[in-house]
Amino acid sequence: MKPARPPRTHAAPPKPVLRARVWIELSGSPALTDAGADLLEQIEATGSLSQAARTLHYSYRRAWLLLDAMNRRWPKPLVTTSTGGPHGGGAALTDLGRSALHAYRDLQAQLQHTLDQATPTFRRSTRSAL
Repeated sequence: MKPARPPRTHAAPPKPVLRARVWIELSGSPALTDAGADLLEQIEATGSLSQAARTLHYSYRRAWLLLDAMNRRWPKPLVTTSTGGPHGGGAALTDLGRSALHAYRDLQAQLQHTLDQATPTFRRSTRSAL
């Protein structure tokens, strides 16, 4: 004999959450994205491109290509690097890199704040459709 099934309950419909992504373009190409900002933060924290890549679970090649693309697209580099040697290499954000990163993160926070404020209105206006 099969055990009795519990009665079906209707789950509440999921509540919509508004999300957005932002990136900076220069000359029609992405110059700073979420991945790039994450990389810049880790370079700033570790002083090393290879350590930043490991922390983010990026291959070194992916991190290098991302950094190279960002550095080429901005009028001045966002990061300076030095090759290894007896004391090892390193990477450091330039003043422009630090400014661009902070402005980008501020922009993301402002956008998220706007979305958070718009979410209740969006939910009310779509409630009957869900």
